[in-house]
Amino acid sequence: MREVRLRFSKTGQAKYISHLDTNRVFSRALARAKINLWYTQGFNPRPYMSFSLPLSLGVESYCENVDLRILDDLTDEEIKDRMNNALPLGIRIVDVYEDFMDCHDIVYSDYVYKFEFKDNETALEKIIAVLESDEILAQKKAKQGKRRILKETDIKQFIVKYNASIRNNNIVLNIRLLAGPDKNLNPTLLFDTIIRLIDMDYEWKSIGRISLLTKDFKEYK
Repeated sequence: MREVRLRFSKTGQAKYISHLDTNRVFSRALARAKINLWYTQGFNPRPYMSFSLPLSLGVESYCENVDLRILDDLTDEEIKDRMNNALPLGIRIVDVYEDFMDCHDIVYSDYVYKFEFKDNETALEKIIAVLESDEILAQKKAKQGKRRILKETDIKQFIVKYNASIRNNNIVLNIRLLAGPDKNLNPTLLFDTIIRLIDMDYEWKSIGRISLLTKDFKEYK
């Protein structure tokens, strides 16, 4: 048995596959690829499969990771080829390796947002004003007894740095957020908050996770 990490991209229509369904997609792909996994012990054995950091629905990514314990004597390239032949369109294995970091080493995540407005210049000014504010109040869903309420939370503390500009008729926002098991800002919540605060309707948008980083700003692998 050996433990390997599969790095994969999730783009196009695959961004609408939820985290739970992504787990199912990989389980079925591994079965079709005829790759035998090690199963956990106990009353309800299940194949060992661990994802580094769940991805928000509707967000693309080029740096997702899943760890497997494989019983077969396969090379990394064989695993990659078998899985890519079994996975659906939009999910692709880009690397397979053994020596990898623990998910608790994740501290930051880099995203790229692309917006299009009827008036991009005005929207850009408003977006920068929001990001430079002393506080950015997001409305998060919470429970109060049996009732669901909206609770205001300052998400400014989760933003490490950013750069925003207009390129090819789009506003492009590159932003680094706190991430990982302990502190993590949902990139969709940030988008919704920006749109609410600038009070402008957007024509089109996309969000992509482009890298995960350690506390020393090294690539998480």
